[in-house]
Amino acid sequence: MPLRRTTWIWITLCAFAADRGTKYAIEKLTPLGYHRTYIRRFFSIVHESNPGVAFGFFSDSPSKWITGALAAGMFIVCVLLIWIVVSDYAGGALSRSGISLILGGAFGNLYDRLFHSGVTDFLYFQINGYHWPAFNLADSAITIGAVLVAVELIRHPRSKARSAGN
Repeated sequence: MPLRRTTWIWITLCAFAADRGTKYAIEKLTPLGYHRTYIRRFFSIVHESNPGVAFGFFSDSPSKWITGALAAGMFIVCVLLIWIVVSDYAGGALSRSGISLILGGAFGNLYDRLFHSGVTDFLYFQINGYHWPAFNLADSAITIGAVLVAVELIRHPRSKARSAGN
């Protein structure tokens, strides 16, 4: 069943709302540096602020312009993704859903950068001494969205919009 033309807006808004809601709860209910294990040697809730990009890259940079540059870059990417969806270059339902999740996550992290100068991370996983850097629902939405886009690209390498023009 094809997605309605405005469904991408609702997916984006839901991803953004879920991200902001969970971050708000962590920010209000726990102090920065909080760490509580729920499943020993596997899952914890933490409260971290990441001023850098994914996995803490650039977080140790003493330069104050990094936050502004990252926010500007994220804004440009969001505008491009909106253009891709609105102009029908997004492909099928999987790609549109994926791009919508990416947008919701990107807007969630952009909000943090603009209003908190860093992204709030709170989900922390580890297995057998190996750990994944803390992340949030926006990061999860971006990752799931990228997987959906990749699946559609693998299943249907040429979108209907492109093949119609050839």
